[in-house]
Amino acid sequence: MEAARGKAEWTAAYLDQLRVQRKLSPHTVAAYGRDLAELRELSGDTAWSALTHFDVRRYAARLHGRQLDPRSIARKLSGWRGFFEWLSRQIPLAANPVEGVRAPKRARTLPKALSVDDAVHLVATPARAAATPEPAELCNHAMFELLYSSGLRVSELAGLDARYRKADRDGPASLGWLEADNREVVVTGKGGKQRRVPVGAAALAALAAWLAVRPAPTDGGDALFLSARGTRVSPRVVQLRLKAHGLAAGTPANVHPHMLRHSFASHLLQSSGDLRAVQEMLGHASIASTQVYTALDFQHLAQVYDQAHPRAKIK
Repeated sequence: MEAARGKAEWTAAYLDQLRVQRKLSPHTVAAYGRDLAELRELSGDTAWSALTHFDVRRYAARLHGRQLDPRSIARKLSGWRGFFEWLSRQIPLAANPVEGVRAPKRARTLPKALSVDDAVHLVATPARAAATPEPAELCNHAMFELLYSSGLRVSELAGLDARYRKADRDGPASLGWLEADNREVVVTGKGGKQRRVPVGAAALAALAAWLAVRPAPTDGGDALFLSARGTRVSPRVVQLRLKAHGLAAGTPANVHPHMLRHSFASHLLQSSGDLRAVQEMLGHASIASTQVYTALDFQHLAQVYDQAHPRAKIK
């Protein structure tokens, strides 16, 4: 019964189940832990089994009063709901107290994407004019071209190996790798789902230039992209390098890797109109996640109309 275990212990048991059985990433498990810790703080001494629908509604209203973004509140409610679904299989609960509680409505925000010209200028512009670029510059160029060419998440990019590696005593099997001959990368996305994504000619050329000078990784691995120390590059390092490159290239935006992913999806949809193909390349589980780019596409068409049609504007 619940009396035999404190709220913190039930929380720890749930997080352990997410880590071991569902095999969620450490980052995701940590996020669940923070959200559940906040629920413990909001609920005080009230036992998990004593929480009601009205309590949770009050907690959501309190978070809203703290100026927390509605999207964040919705994420917390989703995490809490999953916890109580699991807890109901461990101890008797009258009902899931989070069921039916909705986050405040949020204004619809569109993902920020670069224009085609700005995106191409960003990834094609070298860090400096040089007859013989430094290896680090070739590495950056290959990373940025690949982000825009294939719409990868930054974690997927950082996790790529130069080639497929089987599991052995030196390490696990590759989660992602380059297949240059097939003009593809294989990546493992959210939920452990693997997918193949095409790589464009410009990105392949940038990758070939980098691989020609890429040193052997110092950690004995086979990471495709390396840090200054010769180890696998981290997502944070990719973010910082891209931001610095965007400033140097004069890109009119605070550039981050996900902006290149948004640009990839938006530009591909503008050209092809094939929503299902874009969904597959992005690795979205639901097409609803991909449909946001149709709004970006319409926004682009509306701008073209306003600029070009003689009767678009009231004089």
